[in-house]
Amino acid sequence: MSQNEKTISVVIVGGGQAGLSLSWYLCREAVDHVVLEAGTACHSWDDERWDNFCLVTPNWQCQLPGHPYAGSDPHGFMVKNEIIDYVRSFRGSFTPPLREHTRVTSVTRHEEGGYRVVANEEVWHAQHVVIASGAYHDAVIPGYAGAIDPAIIQIHSQDYRNAAQLPEGAVLVVGSGQSGAQIVEDLHLEGRKVHLCVGSAPRVSRFYRGRDVVDWLADMKFYDLTVDRHPLRDGARDKTNHYVTGRNGGHDLDLRQFAKEGVGLHGTLETIRDEVAHFLPDLKENLDDADKTNADIKASIDAHIARAGIEAPVEAPYVPVWEPERGNAPLDLKAAGITAILWCIGFRPDYRWIDVPVFNGATKPVWDRGVTDAPGFYFLGLPWLHTWGSGRFSGISRDAAWLAGQITGKEIPIA
Repeated sequence: MSQNEKTISVVIVGGGQAGLSLSWYLCREAVDHVVLEAGTACHSWDDERWDNFCLVTPNWQCQLPGHPYAGSDPHGFMVKNEIIDYVRSFRGSFTPPLREHTRVTSVTRHEEGGYRVVANEEVWHAQHVVIASGAYHDAVIPGYAGAIDPAIIQIHSQDYRNAAQLPEGAVLVVGSGQSGAQIVEDLHLEGRKVHLCVGSAPRVSRFYRGRDVVDWLADMKFYDLTVDRHPLRDGARDKTNHYVTGRNGGHDLDLRQFAKEGVGLHGTLETIRDEVAHFLPDLKENLDDADKTNADIKASIDAHIARAGIEAPVEAPYVPVWEPERGNAPLDLKAAGITAILWCIGFRPDYRWIDVPVFNGATKPVWDRGVTDAPGFYFLGLPWLHTWGSGRFSGISRDAAWLAGQITGKEIPIA
C-alpha cells in the first residue's frame, strides 16, 4: 500500500450537520472514521443563502446530538449568522476527525468487500461509506436560458444575496417554493418591482389557533411520520416544501397579498423566446391548491384540538384577498422593465462520482432508512430519509444514531 493510501473503518463524505452528527455518535463509540468535506463545515449556510435568510422551523427544533438549542428564544427563528454560529458551536463541542477542503472524486467497491474512496491525492480503504453530502448539487436552470439576451442578468437562488446585488429595474422570479417565495418578499420589501412565476408549491400558515403550526404538528407526531406510512410512499421525497417564513418573528407568505401590493403573478413558466415569457394557464389552480393544502392542515389541527379537548382560540376560515384575471398573457421582459431573472427551481443531485450499484433507473439512490443493498454503504441527511423530520435539524440526530447502530452492530440511543 502506497504512502497516500490509508485503511479506516468508516469514511463519511460531507461535513455539514448530517456528517458531523454521525461523527459525533461514532466518536462516542470510539469508531475509527474520517469526515471528508469539499468545502468547510458551514459553507452551504454561509455561501448559498441570502443575507436575510432565516429558519422556517422554530429554534427549539434544532436538536443536533448533544447540542440542543440553548438560546433565549426557542420559538423564534435563527437568522443566517445565528445558524452558522449554531453549527460551528456544534462542531466545537467535540473533536471530529474532519478534513475540510477535501473533495471526494471517486467511490468504488472492492471485489473482496469494502470501498475505495479517492479524495484529493489520498486513497481511503473503508468497510463502511456514508454519503452525507446532501442532494442539492447542481442548480437547475433551463436550457433556453442560454438564448436570453445577456443584458438581462440571470442568477440561481443559491447565488442571490440581496436586492442591491441586482441591477436597477424589475425582477422575474421563477419558482414559488420556499426560496422563491421568501426571495420575492425580500425584493418586495426593498421596493423592487417583482414578477413571480407561481408553480405547484403548497403553503402553510405560520400560526393557527394561538400557536405556531409547527408546534401543533409536532404534538400530532407529524415529524415522526415515516416515508412508508406516507400516502405517496417514496413519492413524498419529490414533493416541494410548503412556503412560509420565520422572518421578523414569523408570518404567512400569501402570494395573493403580494399581488394585491403590486407583485405580478403568472402561471408556471413554460419558456422564454425572444425575451417574451410564456406561461401555462394554471395560476388560479396553483393558488387554489396551495390554499387547499393550508386549509387541510388547519382542519387536521382542528380535529386534534377537538379529540384532545384543548382550549384554543377559534379562527375564521381564510378568505382569498385577490383573484387572478382569466388568461395567461405572455410577458414581454423588456417592456416590463425586467433586468434580472432569478431561477428558484431547485437542484439536481450529482452522484456520478459514485460507482456503486445503489441507484435506480432514474439515477436516484435507493435505501431503507439510509441503508442500501450494498453492504456497508449508506446515505444520510436527505429529505424523507426515514421521516418528515429527516434532513432537518430536528431529525438528523435520530437518523445518525440509527446508522451508527448499523455500523457498530448495536443499538445506539438518540442523544
